[in-house]
Amino acid sequence: MSQHLSSFLSGLSALEVTALVLLISVGGAFVMEKVVIRLLFRYTSRTETSLDNIVVQELRWPIVVTVSLAGVFLFSRAPAVAEALVVEEGVLNDFFGLPSLSVGIVVWAWALNRLVNRLVDAVKDKGSRYDFAPVFSNVWTIVVSVGTIGALLYIWGIEITPLFAGAGIAGIAVGFAAKDTVANFFGGIALYFDDTYKIGDYVVLDSGEAGTVVKVGIRSTTLLTRDELLVTVPNSVLNAAKIINESAPNRRRRLKVPVGVAYGTDVDEFEELLTDIALDEPLVLDTPRPRPRLRRFGPDALEYELVCWVNSPLKRGKATHNLNREIYKRLNDAGIGIPFPQRDVHVHSADAEATRQSPAAGLSNGGVRRPARTRDAAGGTVTDDVADADAADPDVDDSAYDE
Repeated sequence: MSQHLSSFLSGLSALEVTALVLLISVGGAFVMEKVVIRLLFRYTSRTETSLDNIVVQELRWPIVVTVSLAGVFLFSRAPAVAEALVVEEGVLNDFFGLPSLSVGIVVWAWALNRLVNRLVDAVKDKGSRYDFAPVFSNVWTIVVSVGTIGALLYIWGIEITPLFAGAGIAGIAVGFAAKDTVANFFGGIALYFDDTYKIGDYVVLDSGEAGTVVKVGIRSTTLLTRDELLVTVPNSVLNAAKIINESAPNRRRRLKVPVGVAYGTDVDEFEELLTDIALDEPLVLDTPRPRPRLRRFGPDALEYELVCWVNSPLKRGKATHNLNREIYKRLNDAGIGIPFPQRDVHVHSADAEATRQSPAAGLSNGGVRRPARTRDAAGGTVTDDVADADAADPDVDDSAYDE
């Protein structure tokens, strides 16, 4: 093709080449902008998807610039122009041909990168298979950048073979120096292919962090916690950690509310009451149906669990709060007691402890043995004889206690 182009241009004069350049550069750009691009916009406006609009918008200027630079490239290849300017064809190519090609490559690289990034932004919220599209966008940016640099070096005649050798050595050094970054990069790719989570999922890590995935990058993933804090976790850590995705395979999650009831309660009435409470709560789903479960016979109560479902893991806290409040109110209205453990603590002073161990010593000092009242777990009164030497009454005859 280059030979045919050279033979065609060799038969033209400098004036004819200049006219051809103007015709291609100005006329071609005008036709592309006013005719072709407008027709494409008119067609894409009638389609249901917006992706074709993005493609036309991003490729509009690269096409116009390419048509304009085509005339400049032809100008540098015409022998008549070099003769008219009294310069060699190689000089003309260095001043017009190679720069025009370089500008065209840069413009197309910039446009393709923007095109992919816009397409990723448009589709990342349209389904689970597009959730890791931002990772692809980052990889695409790197590929386009490396390809652009390689293409520019090639057209300018710079030998890139020694660069590959140097890049291999530099790659080893960078691999050791930035091993964490490389691990995060490949960790993000592994998470993409494993489909571990997507943007909007609520995940819990084995280290204790939990939150909603709000951003998936090439180096790290960002979680938004319930306290509205952003937690950035490296992808290499996520790739090696155990992750509980509470939003998959669906966002519905089971809720367990523990309830204790006193022994002797009518369990049928109690279970019906718990079921009604759960069905009346707006956050609780009707299907699967809420159900109470007697888990075990506790030391103080019959230990139940109210098992129900909510449509999002983020609603479990509020649903638990509402259910606990309503259970407490309904049980009080129904006269059903909620038992709780009770303990009595006995505190003895040093003198009282010595008196307890040696009653005779306490009485020899004029102490009076008085009953101390305590209360058991059932609320009854129990008397315990303890000699209180500090509260001894000198008017009391101690002979009654000597025997």
